[in-house]
Amino acid sequence: MGGMGTCEHAQALPGIDPPAKTPDGCQECLETGSRWVHLRLCLECGHVGCCDSSPNKHATAHFRETDHAVVRSFEPGEDWRWCFADELIV
Repeated sequence: MGGMGTCEHAQALPGIDPPAKTPDGCQECLETGSRWVHLRLCLECGHVGCCDSSPNKHATAHFRETDHAVVRSFEPGEDWRWCFADELIV
């Protein structure tokens, strides 16, 4: 499970990342006053969600609701990408 590579989901993305819908943090956590640990940017629509170490796991919930599979870290200095569908760093 997991690994590093590429997948059809990552290859289908446009060459540039979408603008973050909520650049100040996790969209749902900001709405409810919740806290997060790390942030993830959906590379299909720009949704910002919190990671699985956060209490609400909104990035994973967004994937389950939309099938938008690839996120990138929305943390300063990080540029790795993760495909939820294939469980790969891409």
